[in-house]
Amino acid sequence: MLIINSVQDQLSTFFGAPQIAIADIGLVEKSAPNLIVYALPAVLAITVLEFVLSYFLERKNYEGKEVLGSIFVGAGNLMINLVMKTVMLYAVVWLYNLIPYRMPLNWWTLIPCFLIYDFCTYCTHYVSHFCRFFWASHVVHHSADHYNLTVNFRQSWFQYTKIIFFIPLMLTGVHPVIFFVANQLSILYQFWVHTEAIGKLHPFIEKHFGTPSNHRVHHGSQEKYLDKNFSAVFMVWDHLLGTFQYEEEPPVYGITSPLKSKINPLYLNLHEFQDIIKDVKQADTLKRKLYYVFASPDNIAKSKLTVKENTIKTLTIE
Repeated sequence: MLIINSVQDQLSTFFGAPQIAIADIGLVEKSAPNLIVYALPAVLAITVLEFVLSYFLERKNYEGKEVLGSIFVGAGNLMINLVMKTVMLYAVVWLYNLIPYRMPLNWWTLIPCFLIYDFCTYCTHYVSHFCRFFWASHVVHHSADHYNLTVNFRQSWFQYTKIIFFIPLMLTGVHPVIFFVANQLSILYQFWVHTEAIGKLHPFIEKHFGTPSNHRVHHGSQEKYLDKNFSAVFMVWDHLLGTFQYEEEPPVYGITSPLKSKINPLYLNLHEFQDIIKDVKQADTLKRKLYYVFASPDNIAKSKLTVKENTIKTLTIE
């Protein structure tokens, strides 16, 4: 009985944090260090350095309109983030208060939280490639034909729709401050992998961690590279789920369908949504309409090609 009471006391200490009052949300926000803001000067300086080196070494991995497009998309994200940061904070605190078991703000909980966050990132990334609705809010990141640090700025204005994939982590009772720190650490880690300036690293690192080489594969448009290397920090998820691929021949970047504009941020963020609406309008059954919204982009493209080929055959016979 004493052992049971002792365990209960320990659990109540670990999961017995009080609710966060709405009036205290401002204090929660101040408790979470804004790591991205602190790192921004270094991020910009390193990006400029890569651009200068690329120019003088004639590597030709920067293209003017594409870079401007990335900057415009990134600027839009900064404005959206000003609003969404507060919205997300209230949402995470609301969910934290809703569940009966809550962890206090202990920094050591960042370790398991970060591991779970990384797996959630894998899941949202995977779904973003295999469900057209979520692909529409991710395609902007893959639409660059050149691979450099400015690709980091090409994040969808609708990326917050993917917060649903992180709800399982929130339901563990992790403190909101820990959740947001894990989020920022993940984002900052992924900055350095968007470059061709760093080649392959030690085999152990390449096998177990997200690296520029591993992420170049993810951005490659060759058949062997498509839908590979979804992990952000730890490549274990790709190894376990059969989506890992080493970099072999140099990747060819970009998406399979050409863009009408490389510079217009509205087009870059909305063109896939526009294509979805167009396909849904043309579909003659509800099943087909839903297919065009939620099916794999690759399967949709193949089905369209099949229909086109059959139409050509029919016209040829006639």
